[in-house]
Amino acid sequence: MNAPTTPQHLAPAITQRHVPEELLTELQTRFGANCSTAMVIREQHGRDESAFTHVPPPAAVVFAENTKDVADAVKLAAKYQVPVIPFGVGSSLEGHLLAVQGGISVDVSRMNKVLSINAEDLTVTVQPGVTRKQLNEEIKSTGLFFPIDPGADASIGGMSATRASGTNAVRYGTMRENVLALEVVTANGDVIRTGTRAKKSAAGYDLTRLFVGSEGTLGVMTEITLRIYPLPEAVSAAICSFPSIEAAVHTTIAIIQMGVPIARVELLDGNTIRMVNNYAKLGLAETPMLLMEFHGSPAGVKEQAETVQEIASEYGGLSFEWATTPEERTRLWTARHNAYFAAIQSKPGCRAISTDTCVPISKLADCLLDSIVEADATGIPYFLVGHVGDGNFHFGYLIDPNNAQECAMAEDLNHKLVNRALSLGGTCTGEHGIGLHKMDFLRAETGEGAVDMMRTIKRALDPHNIMNPGKIFSL
Repeated sequence: MNAPTTPQHLAPAITQRHVPEELLTELQTRFGANCSTAMVIREQHGRDESAFTHVPPPAAVVFAENTKDVADAVKLAAKYQVPVIPFGVGSSLEGHLLAVQGGISVDVSRMNKVLSINAEDLTVTVQPGVTRKQLNEEIKSTGLFFPIDPGADASIGGMSATRASGTNAVRYGTMRENVLALEVVTANGDVIRTGTRAKKSAAGYDLTRLFVGSEGTLGVMTEITLRIYPLPEAVSAAICSFPSIEAAVHTTIAIIQMGVPIARVELLDGNTIRMVNNYAKLGLAETPMLLMEFHGSPAGVKEQAETVQEIASEYGGLSFEWATTPEERTRLWTARHNAYFAAIQSKPGCRAISTDTCVPISKLADCLLDSIVEADATGIPYFLVGHVGDGNFHFGYLIDPNNAQECAMAEDLNHKLVNRALSLGGTCTGEHGIGLHKMDFLRAETGEGAVDMMRTIKRALDPHNIMNPGKIFSL
């Protein structure tokens, strides 16, 4: 796969479509104060946490409060064949929210109600603007929780659209496994339902899985039914420092291959620990570290922890620190959850080019260690974190977006890393999605035949290409 001649994060393909004044007038008539053309609002909805720059904002922002609002906005956009870009909280990392072809942003953050909790069936139905922290706060009295934790307090709609996962995926899976049913507004403004609250179904095409991970390119999710889980009787967290990345990785591989039902196992390298110490005033040892969490009965958690500590000691793990109270666990997890923002603040004015490869667990050491050597050789500052229990890890290359040499080096590192992951049977994105940044990588991973099939589906469901166009693949 050849690297693009221009850094993609600085120069996404921009082909603005005309947004007629008639559409803006109709939107303002229908939505009143809930439709804004103010530049500050448009700019807020025209950027995310990606490193893409210089993309014009959408022409208008509609703040939807219910499914009918979304349907009416889409119908008006379809009438004029103008793009529609769904917006949750803006935490995506691959340019998903950018209006590369112009259009309107449909903000669903006010659709933030938990609609029904079916504790007996372990399901909950929510609107797309509900965030993961809000959801867990509202269901905690039932003794249940929603385990998918991508780090940021992302919206459930955005997490479903990007097929997110995060720190708990090694035990609880990703959004793909945990979304049971959807209500979706399609490209012509119709409202459809997919899936049910039943644990399984063999009824027709699996449209729920088609929309989960579609990144807003096929429709706008307006209701989402999720699996939820009993809160574990006992939870214990631990951190363990290691003399090298290799030792930490081999410890992780051994834990997974031995079948220990660990809930979370996160890797942070020494660079990341240093940044987090400076950011959060922590005193962690600035060496590679595994951050682990165990769920189950008190006896089960104790057995898991003892097994893991024994494995870690074989690879030189030391300074185990345990936490069993919620306050202690929160303190330990501060390092992981603050990693991205700590890194950004470590180099004022920088942007992070984030990687998202995932490989079979047996290939993790090969992929990770070679990539570290390449990154160190460039001199570009970076941070490294990973949900290494399922083979997923992230480099964040910290670059000056106005420095062409740094941009080119970061892109080169990213291309080498993705090519390495693909050669080892992995993927270019474990959880962030394709968006703008990984469109070339998708073709390399799946082949042109598979991408052509995706285009066929897109054209069938969205013949005028108005649903978040220019993402995942080009038409």
